[in-house]
Order: sequence, then C-alpha cells, then structure tokens
Amino acid sequence: MDTEPLGRIVADEILDALDSGEIIEEYPDDAPYPSCLLLGRTQSGKPLHIVCAPVLEEGRLIIITVYRPDPARWETDWQRRKPR
Repeated sequence: MDTEPLGRIVADEILDALDSGEIIEEYPDDAPYPSCLLLGRTQSGKPLHIVCAPVLEEGRLIIITVYRPDPARWETDWQRRKPR
C-alpha cells in the first residue's frame, strides 16, 4: 500500500532529478554545510524537490530530503511557494 500522499519516490527518480536539476533556493547559513533546494524532473516529467548540501572539497553530495512538491503550496512552475 502506498502511504505517500503524492506518490512513492524511488532511487532512479532521484538520480534523474539530480541530473536534470537546477538550484532554486540557497541556504548559505545552514550547518554543518550550506545547502540548497534543487528542482529536478523524473524521466516521466514529474517534479521533485531535493534539499542537499554539496561538499565540493570532499567530492560528495549530502541528500537531506527529497519530496514531490505539493501543488497546494507551490506555484505551477514548482520554483516559488504560493503566498499564504
């Protein structure tokens, strides 16, 4: 049974979204590493948001969370939050 309200996310979708992604918000004051919000798309075109921290000096990417943006909270371009 799928308990995720916007659908289950599988690893291949995350990899697709990372490949196609663009940074839409930056969080330079996050600790222990600065992080960002990336918008990417799966092969089927579904949007994914990935909060991650690129650690360039160590050659790694820390994935903090991945979610499907909720249409009730995000504009149709998936890059801007709707006003409250």
